[in-house]
Amino acid sequence: MTLRVLTLSTLFPDATRPNFGVFVERQTRELASRAGVELTVIAPVGLPPWPLSLHPRYRALAALPAQDQWRGLEVHRPRFPIVPAIGGRLHPTLMTRAVLPLVRRLHRQRPFDVIDASFFFPDGPVAHRLSAELGLPYSVKARGADIHHWGRDPGTAAMVCEAADHAAGLLAVSAAMKADMAALGIAPDGIRVHYTGVDLDRFALADRAKAKADKGLAGPVIATLGALIPRKGQALVIEAMVGLPDATLLLFGDGPDRAALEAQTRSLGLGARVRFLGSVPHADLPGWLAASDVMALPSASEGLANAWVEALACGTPLVISEAGGARELIDRPEAGRIVPREAEAIRAAIADLLASPPDRATVRETAQRFTWTANGDALLAHLRACAGKSSAYSGT
Repeated sequence: MTLRVLTLSTLFPDATRPNFGVFVERQTRELASRAGVELTVIAPVGLPPWPLSLHPRYRALAALPAQDQWRGLEVHRPRFPIVPAIGGRLHPTLMTRAVLPLVRRLHRQRPFDVIDASFFFPDGPVAHRLSAELGLPYSVKARGADIHHWGRDPGTAAMVCEAADHAAGLLAVSAAMKADMAALGIAPDGIRVHYTGVDLDRFALADRAKAKADKGLAGPVIATLGALIPRKGQALVIEAMVGLPDATLLLFGDGPDRAALEAQTRSLGLGARVRFLGSVPHADLPGWLAASDVMALPSASEGLANAWVEALACGTPLVISEAGGARELIDRPEAGRIVPREAEAIRAAIADLLASPPDRATVRETAQRFTWTANGDALLAHLRACAGKSSAYSGT
């Protein structure tokens, strides 16, 4: 029997942001590839009012087509207004107003069976409201900041919990995330742990010396992947570099913390050994990770970072903090170290792994259970079960 899925995601790539939500896209493509699945993506685009809309970032978003094909997926990109000064609490209402007419039209043409909301805020509350209007069951997936921030913010926490209470099913990227959801009062029995996947053919073992030479690198190389925001802890890794005089640090990602991190690098005299590479295309990451001896990411909070899994798949051990699903991933000493969010602890762990490099094949084994096939199998089974449940608003 065909399962018609409406995937609702504010976290989805486009021509202006090809790396944005790349893991949501990959999960969605895996699901869409399955026999018996028809899938449509609605990826709403938030735009601020004039004159903020004149900023180059928003001008580029406004120029996106209302509908396109993205890597084989049919994607609709309705616009909705955002009010940056007020914050996110208005986003579900504003986004629902923009999305509902489109969903109604598509649902009349070919009725959907289930809504798959890929992020808890604002996607979850919007799915809840669409369900109330159309009688469709829905699922919501929790990934990290959607629970750790929006689930605790006084202006949005109630909407997160209400969306959870009315969902036909819930997903969490790790058991630790499931526990965090339960701490908000969300019933744990309705939450299924749904691990991410990794492309094990692309993120694979390679000759490290050659990989370094290809990138113009020499000596110990440390990689840090993530948005340049305080929560990710790049400042701690930069501080740790003072005690690693022969190492080079590669920072992948961009964000509001970049200027402060560059200033910190200069003040510590590390300009020659810390490289800010910006937002590197996802397809290029395997080569950089193959050239890295350690991947360090001491986040204050995570779900289960995709960058962790990708590094391990390349045979690169981790130095990470006690965040999210860290202990679900690092299941052997070769996979890396879990350390306090302190520069000295990070330095010592990196130095230990550089001094006694673990067997790279054993490091990679840690990632081999995280396949997109397993991810797609679990998601399809979950959504079929959700579709079989009556919506709380269907009257049945």
